[in-house]
Amino acid sequence: MINSALLGGPDPGLGVETAASHLARLGPLPQVDTHLIDVLDRSGLRGRGGASYPVGSKWRSIAGSRRSPVVLANGAEGEPLSGKDRLLMQSRPHLVIDGAFLAASALRAREIVFYIGESHVAAGDAIRRALAERADAPAPARLVSAPPRYVAGEESAAVHSVNDAIALPQTTPPRPYQRGVGGRPTLVQNVETLAQVGLIARHGDAWFRGTGPDGAGGTALVTVSAGASWGRVLEVPRGARVAEVVAAVGRPTDGVAAVLLGGFFGSWVGAAEAWGLRLDSVALRGAGRSLGCGVVGLLGADECGVRVTAEIAAFLGEQSAQQCGPCVFGLRAIAEALGRISACRSQPHELARLRTWATEVRGRGACHHPDGAAGLVLSALDVFEEEFARHTQQRGCAWPPPPQGSTRWTS
Repeated sequence: MINSALLGGPDPGLGVETAASHLARLGPLPQVDTHLIDVLDRSGLRGRGGASYPVGSKWRSIAGSRRSPVVLANGAEGEPLSGKDRLLMQSRPHLVIDGAFLAASALRAREIVFYIGESHVAAGDAIRRALAERADAPAPARLVSAPPRYVAGEESAAVHSVNDAIALPQTTPPRPYQRGVGGRPTLVQNVETLAQVGLIARHGDAWFRGTGPDGAGGTALVTVSAGASWGRVLEVPRGARVAEVVAAVGRPTDGVAAVLLGGFFGSWVGAAEAWGLRLDSVALRGAGRSLGCGVVGLLGADECGVRVTAEIAAFLGEQSAQQCGPCVFGLRAIAEALGRISACRSQPHELARLRTWATEVRGRGACHHPDGAAGLVLSALDVFEEEFARHTQQRGCAWPPPPQGSTRWTS
């Protein structure tokens, strides 16, 4: 089932692929120009960082800029349940660098920035060593550490972090493609997306389209997680079903109550519905779902969905940029209400208020952080409807409490 186009070669768990091994496996990087953007358009490649935006269109928005742009390879990966980007960087750094170099060549960039989570030490070291092996850089390259904050990987936050050392996300213009690092147009692209570009440039758009079922081109790196205490990264064909992915890691599906699809900015899906979903961004969008950062989080049948959602909401409230009312007050109120419900100490009409608050904060923030948090909460209210009713009707939780201080879904 698994196509190892990205993680092919040596076992990624055994260490870094060297420059010699990388060249032996994939061959030299081809010379490219702006025609690569047409190839990306035809390939149908979409971003692998969460928004799933068409890559060719994103590059084209910068290609006509009067000022030389900057390429920012985004490896912040602040999602607690995801490990795909750091595994890719620490095991296949040259493929990530290939994509960044190709982007810089196609866009005639003046600088390349690798923005890597400061806690991802092995990934940063691997990229740094790999850059030292490369003599083909089309522009100067440097590494910048991303702070360990959930919002730090959002593209405008990444730009602010590089410019001012403050990872502050925003939705107001100018956007990074207009004015970003150093005031220049900036392409912010997830590292997995750049690695896919490195493959498409070598093999072509037709090859890419043919690697997934029903035109869902390419593979996807997916982190199958059961809370923050366990996770495994797989490379799967784009369009593989959730049940196939779970089976590939040897987890029995009959012990799963629900799936957190897309990570903390994704949504809960009941297990019966989740198993048939295909991990294709377009198909999932049609079903009102999102693959997001490629997380398939498994909630065990012995775990309380209300309690886990309360943990995640508290984490997201604390991790906000604290720059607007919907986060400072709205997410705090939502997290506090969920905490009371989780502890079976809810106030009268708390459940109705919770749904109202989660609906009202959407689209009102200075960035999209409250939107993602509210979407997760609203999905929980639907999927765990019976559990929420039990908690609010003072009938107690059907599951035993976790160990004191345990927050394994957010650690």
